[in-house]
Amino acid sequence: MRTPLMAGNWKMHHGPAAAAGLTAEIGAAADSHPGVDVALFVPFVSLTAAVGAAAGRLRVGAQNAHERMSGAFTGEISCDMLAEICPLVLLGHSERRHLYGESSALIGKKVAAALESGLEVVLCVGETLDERESGATLDVVSAQLAAGLASVDDGQISRITIAYEPVWAIGTGRNASLHQAGEACRAVRERIRDGYGDAADLLRVLYGGSVNTANWAEIAAGPDVDGALVGGASLEAESFIRLIAITATG
Repeated sequence: MRTPLMAGNWKMHHGPAAAAGLTAEIGAAADSHPGVDVALFVPFVSLTAAVGAAAGRLRVGAQNAHERMSGAFTGEISCDMLAEICPLVLLGHSERRHLYGESSALIGKKVAAALESGLEVVLCVGETLDERESGATLDVVSAQLAAGLASVDDGQISRITIAYEPVWAIGTGRNASLHQAGEACRAVRERIRDGYGDAADLLRVLYGGSVNTANWAEIAAGPDVDGALVGGASLEAESFIRLIAITATG
């Protein structure tokens, strides 16, 4: 049985002081729901503060990483560096793909580097509105998975979580319907099954895209939805803790 994961992505919010306080508050609440795993992906500058404040079962991760372990890459952070601080990294988020031009091939290199460094990875995949409306969703997601997992072998797939995040639903107030989210998450699992067999039954598939306390219970009911990657609703303790509670009772 897969333990659901509720992961908050703070994006470019919360410096070290705010991060420490919010992490401590969320961590205390997370321990009240032992049937749900909880993670926070925080800005680089807040990593040490958040890790220091994390209590109990709450885990803290980075929002991105470089594909090389060292070198003349001013401003970048390697997976080896991150592994000294935190256990998780978020890779392939749609904002990295679309705002910063990260290709699926590059993201695959980052995944390989993260696994080599001993990190666990939440790999994001998802389609744009044009791709959804043209019926290309499953083709797009399948291609992103193939490239992102190109170097991942059978012994490493257990350290991967996939987050399906339709780009058209991120920060827009729109969210996928139960059918849309369930169909895409199910397709992700079947693509994993094609490459890794029964490991697909243990791999967690998250949904991300304007998740909030009003829509989450319905989306979470899908049998292939194993939690959420939460943006805006993770920036305040009350809303994120409520989402954790909804997941625990769902």
